[in-house]
This record gives sequence, structure tokens and C-alpha cells, in this order.
Amino acid sequence: MAEVKIGQRLVGDGHPCYVIAEIGINHNGSLDIAKKLIDGAALSGCDAVKFQKRTPEICVPKDQWEIERDTPWGRMTYIDYRHKVEFTKDDYAEIDRYCKDKGLDWTASCWDEEAVDFLEQFNPPFYKAASASLTDIELLKKKKGTGRPLMISTGMSSMDEIKGAVETIGTGNLLIAHSTSTYPCPVQELNLKMINTLKGLYPDCPIGYSGHEVGLSTTWAAVTLGATFVERHITLDRAMWGSDQAASVEIGGMMRLVSNIRDIEVALGDGVKKVYESELGPRKKLRRVQSLPTT
Repeated sequence: MAEVKIGQRLVGDGHPCYVIAEIGINHNGSLDIAKKLIDGAALSGCDAVKFQKRTPEICVPKDQWEIERDTPWGRMTYIDYRHKVEFTKDDYAEIDRYCKDKGLDWTASCWDEEAVDFLEQFNPPFYKAASASLTDIELLKKKKGTGRPLMISTGMSSMDEIKGAVETIGTGNLLIAHSTSTYPCPVQELNLKMINTLKGLYPDCPIGYSGHEVGLSTTWAAVTLGATFVERHITLDRAMWGSDQAASVEIGGMMRLVSNIRDIEVALGDGVKKVYESELGPRKKLRRVQSLPTT
């Protein structure tokens, strides 16, 4: 059975779906907004929240540093903007305390090796590698080398790239998320049957789904197809400033998402046909022939 322990939870086949609310950079550099999003994730019944951590001087190509752009803080260079949306050590210490108070796991997608070193001081229960990092083998090795579970997303990747990454880092303590990296993603590009494809290829790894679509029904379909964890971006308002807001789920939607995932898990049952006690009355009343004739 494919399962990996994250914090106090087993994630994988036969276990409740592990639901991650991706805060990412939807906090727009505000710790207050981040806390409100953590509150919303906890209220919704999510298991974890996830941020993004970058070292701007490493992740931003130098020829883009001085390009100016409009931001919520006015017009500034891109490198200054990237610093504006990065939380400090003190900010993450407060996030760590706040998530623990709410009973939520938290982690971050680290986009460079220095960011991994930074996050290590908070003992995250797992690491996430964004789809854009799937071919960054040294970064994947850095995360895997911490000994913590690693969750990789497979958007914008070919099958050869997926196989190459998994072959290089190994399947131990690895979780794989099917994803399409379009924000928001049209339904005809979701290709949810890839969940089954990945399950067949990697039977020892929990397979999940990281969605960027508008709406909830396709994420419920992913759970029905066997996704053992799901990740959706969370926002206070899809109209807020930011590149990921339009592909995010507002708190009311996240509450419905998680509630219906739990209903789906119960409804799927065990696949063994039985006659329920609640059926005995209608059976007795409505069947003209109560049992098959014996021969």
C-alpha cells in the first residue's frame, strides 16, 4: 500500500485525503492576510497550509532585477517587489506558532537551496517542489536529503521528465501530484485520468492532485479517481491583486470543497455488495418475490 507519514498523519491509499490550502504568495506580503488565510483553512477543515519561499537574488534572473512594474506598493523594480512578498524569519516564526495553535501542518515550496536551509529551522513536516522545479534535480536532491517527505508536482512536464526526476531521487518518502500549470486551467486541459496513470507507474507513491481550475467539481472528481491528497490555492477574494488569485478558492468555497471530499470518501465505501438494514423495510414492502428460487 502506498503511504507516507506527514506529521502525525498517514497519507496514501486507504487514508483520508490530505487537503492542502496553498497560500503561496496570495498574502501579498501581509502577515495579517496570511493569518486570515490560515484561519480560513482551519475553518474549512484543511490539513495543511503551504507558502512559497524564494531567495530573490537567486530566483530572479539578473537582467530582470531593475525592470519596473506596478505593485500594491506603487511602481518599483522587480527585485524590490520580490523582497516585498517574502516573509522574514520572525514572520515565519509567527506563522509557525499560529499554525500550531490552529492544529495545521505548514510548509513551503522552496525555489532554491538557500530557501531549503532557511525553512529547515522550522522543521516542516514535508517539502513541496513546484512544477517549475521538477527538472531542477539538485534542488530536488537538496529537499530529499533532509530526510523529510517530498511532494512533487508534475505540471508543465513531459512523461520523460517525470520519469527522469523520479528515477533520480527515488520513490522512497515521495508523493507525486498530477497537475496542469495553467492559471486558471481550462477543464479540457485537466486530464484527470493521469491520476490513474501515475498510480500504475508508481504503486509505492501516494498520488494526488494539485489543481488550478475555476470551480470545485473537478477536484471532487480527482478524489473519486483516487487522489490521496489535494492542493488548491486559497484566497480571501479572487479579485485581489496577484497572479494566482483568479485560480484560487475563496474561504466559503474551501469549506464546501473539504466538506464534500469527506462525503465522497464515505460514499465510496469498500466495494463489497451488501444489503443495508435501511433497505430491509423497502425490500419487504416492494419485492413481489422475496428471494431467488432454489434449484
